[in-house]
Amino acid sequence: MSNLSLAEAVKLKSVLAKRIHELEEEMDRVAFVEVEKGSKVPKQVRSLSKVEVEIDEIRKDFRLLDKLMYRANFENEVDFNGEELAIVEAIELATQLRAKARKFKEFGAAVKEEHQFGYGEGLPLIKRAMFDPEEYRVKAVELERQANRLSNVINTKNYSIFLEFDSEKYF
Repeated sequence: MSNLSLAEAVKLKSVLAKRIHELEEEMDRVAFVEVEKGSKVPKQVRSLSKVEVEIDEIRKDFRLLDKLMYRANFENEVDFNGEELAIVEAIELATQLRAKARKFKEFGAAVKEEHQFGYGEGLPLIKRAMFDPEEYRVKAVELERQANRLSNVINTKNYSIFLEFDSEKYF
């Protein structure tokens, strides 16, 4: 059995998911035929049962690959800002950093003070930011930088971890 890097496994998992989807579509195509009453049913290149067998094999490989990836992401760590994090935790942290950066960008794009149109008595309303938008813009840039740096650390680590998985039939 050949070895596969965790980085390659991420790509392969995507390939397998796409192939499963294609086979499901093929199942829909070969499951039914429309013919005139009394006409002969045309011969199909592949039967529904053959497609079923192929999709079951790929799904089995998908589950195995998924298990191996989860195990590797749990058992292996990366160093980020002097802290050792399991890859699974590092992936989540990168996601959270990006979410926080996205929110901070919204605040960073805000106007410090803007006039609002009031209703009723015609009193002028002012919407005032209770923070400094520029500070949040700068924070957003830094958070994105950290998320990108962490993603690079994870990606580098993924190329150094190898899984026992036979990928020859897919690559």
